[in-house]
Amino acid sequence: MYAAVYVLSTVTGYLLTSALLLKCPTLLHRKKRERFYSRHISHRGGAAENLENTMAAFKHAVALGTDMLELDCHLTKDGQVVVSHDRHLQRATGIDAYISDMAYAELPPYHCKLGVTFEWECFCEGGEDKRIPLLKDVFEAFPQTPVNIDIKVNDDTLIKKQVSELVCNYNREHLTVWGNASNQIVKKCFKENPRIPVLFSFPRVLLLLGLFYTGLLPFVPLKEQFLEIPMPTIITKLRDPHSITKSQLFLTWLADSLLMRKALFQHLTARGIQVYIWVLNDEEDFQRAFNLGATGVMTDFPTKLKDFLDQNGLSKPQ
Repeated sequence: MYAAVYVLSTVTGYLLTSALLLKCPTLLHRKKRERFYSRHISHRGGAAENLENTMAAFKHAVALGTDMLELDCHLTKDGQVVVSHDRHLQRATGIDAYISDMAYAELPPYHCKLGVTFEWECFCEGGEDKRIPLLKDVFEAFPQTPVNIDIKVNDDTLIKKQVSELVCNYNREHLTVWGNASNQIVKKCFKENPRIPVLFSFPRVLLLLGLFYTGLLPFVPLKEQFLEIPMPTIITKLRDPHSITKSQLFLTWLADSLLMRKALFQHLTARGIQVYIWVLNDEEDFQRAFNLGATGVMTDFPTKLKDFLDQNGLSKPQ
């Protein structure tokens, strides 16, 4: 009898404490310093309005007033950090070669027309700028714009000797976030330079969800400062709806139900961890993301997102 009462009181105390700390995490954790705040994030510079990951795309996004540029990095044979999503050049340039096997001067230009990954049957036709840029070109052109760097390959030289050094050389530790879905890459990034904020890797996202649903999250310290996750329901907009099976729809619904949690987003933002949802390309999804408490939205259509933010009074943090 007494044992049952003790267990019940202990569990009740734990649940109440967990609920309190979920709402008020700063009672236990010091809020992380937010060096910049991003609502409008241009995915690959805005891949539906200019050729992805080109200086033309980045210039257009910055001119619109984007809060952050999202881009991807690889290392060339001669040790140059280039901005490109794919490690292989076939899709973007038509050349059957890896970036790592070519010197920077040998890299071919992009195709004149590229498919937009996160928009079904959408293509972007570029102008004169088809060059694969260097990361330092981006840093030099936009010294005050936050940049979100996806380290695409687990390469020590890319992480340690190149990207980290470039960030430091251009005094951008306070304007940069880096990482990858790979936990190994994120660990190396954090170890190399803990002053540059890191993203949650995929395994860490799974751990985050486990902690959230067991009530343990409010008690656990987190090193990451940014959560970037997809909105699972966008999968229905990336392909022919008639080709999606019932099982795929169910799994999409399940993933969406688990990931898109307002209480989770509110807890993280209260701890100074920004939440970005990707890659959203229509107003319905923009609205849903912000209603759920997301800090920012990553899009291929920077003009469309800017118009939405302006029309809804969301351009500046509340």
